[in-house]
Amino acid sequence: MAAFAVAAILLTIEQTSPAQALPSFARQTGQPCGTCHTDFPALTPFGRRFKLLGYTTGGGPFRTTPWSSQGGRDARAEYDKMMGYVKTLPTAPAPSDADKEYVPPISMMAVVGLTHTQANLGDLIGAPPDPYSQNNNVVLSPFSAFWGGAITDNIGAFAQVTYNAIGPGPSGDPFDRHTWTWDNTDVRYANTAHFGPLDIVYGITANNNPTVQDLWNTTPAWSFPYAVSNVFGPQNPGTTIEGAFAAHVAGVGAYTMINDLLYLEFTGYKTLPFNTQNNLGTDPFGAPGQLGNIAPYWRVAIEPHWGRNTFMLGAFGGQFNVHPFVDTSFQSFSSAVFPQSDVFTDYGFDTQYQYQGDNWWLTLRGSYIREFQRFDASFINGLGPTNPTDLLNTLKLQASFAYGADNRVVFTAQYFNAWGTADAGLFGTDPVTGVPLTPATSGWTTEIAYIPFSASKMVGWPWFNARIGLQYTFYNKLNGTSVGASNNNTLFLHAWFAM
Repeated sequence: MAAFAVAAILLTIEQTSPAQALPSFARQTGQPCGTCHTDFPALTPFGRRFKLLGYTTGGGPFRTTPWSSQGGRDARAEYDKMMGYVKTLPTAPAPSDADKEYVPPISMMAVVGLTHTQANLGDLIGAPPDPYSQNNNVVLSPFSAFWGGAITDNIGAFAQVTYNAIGPGPSGDPFDRHTWTWDNTDVRYANTAHFGPLDIVYGITANNNPTVQDLWNTTPAWSFPYAVSNVFGPQNPGTTIEGAFAAHVAGVGAYTMINDLLYLEFTGYKTLPFNTQNNLGTDPFGAPGQLGNIAPYWRVAIEPHWGRNTFMLGAFGGQFNVHPFVDTSFQSFSSAVFPQSDVFTDYGFDTQYQYQGDNWWLTLRGSYIREFQRFDASFINGLGPTNPTDLLNTLKLQASFAYGADNRVVFTAQYFNAWGTADAGLFGTDPVTGVPLTPATSGWTTEIAYIPFSASKMVGWPWFNARIGLQYTFYNKLNGTSVGASNNNTLFLHAWFAM
């Protein structure tokens, strides 16, 4: 169990709930989903600026906040500027806020999916798959409720509460039945300023997952695949920044976009108290430990745009000093941690290119993360690693093509690859040669999705939309070997409803 606590950092199985495109955003802006999204939840240039401005932009048939003010009229000017990114829809003058009805920006989401694995589920997890069948499981999970939109003229939020069904097999902690939990949350203050030739958007973000506040779909929190199976999700090894502390921390940071070109951000994170995590529905032992001090996260990106083209080149990173739990058997109910800490330093580089055609979108994305791992606690206390230091690298290359406005079909393919230092304590040894295995994992995830009424207003708009997806993940190699890797190949047919 102690070794598992360390391996949780390195072999993170991404069980996060899917990222969202919310009807409440459509009600607030007056735009159909396709104005902000090339796919749920991949963002267009308009969608990125909506998020940058703190989810506060109005323009729709409903009042943005419960009251009208000069700030609301100033926000309208920013909205008019953003409309320059919309090339498929005519715009019309909107009535004043005083003439509109206010509707709280509340939405819900549900995903129902069929999961089929190449080998039986029990063989893959090494235990009976209860409460599920050996294969072909249909599960309604997750179900989420949101506050998505403006709170005041300058403050807005994306706040999510989620129900996730219990996973297959033993959870490790017989008392852990966390199903309802707070999920991805990002509360922002945003404003604008002008200094000579500089046109600045600046803001403050308070969130619970490093990279959840990011504007591009290249950093971990909002990266593809957007919906994954709750029964058997991706088996990719992950760096610490790829969700190891999601919902276990709280962070506050400042950001700015200069001349609609250069983005800068710095945010600090701290582990939430043990009881606070429990009260929020988060299993404290689901993290690899507790952060010993404030974990810094930084982000820089440049996004030039010309005509119908946008291009982004960026970098991001963070450092996490992690004190592992002393007792991971869950029997003592103790939250004690070792005095020493493991140090994980992550550096990421990412890029994105988008082109908007008359009736289609082409998006190319790439990201690379390199993690330096120093096991000052785990190595000394015999928690798993056989090396005092390791390296882990992850790479994702993606192409997406969305065609058709009224009934959009999206084709996406992503190559993933992870590699790093051989470590027998973390990854075991080759059963034939006895050589220590590495985290080497590679393969492909492909998906075809159908989004009714993506870029036009459907019947019932703006109260409902859906996404139907067929996803297949194929493994060339898993945890350092190709033997049996294809047994983990997964077909995931799902329907995603937003309302």
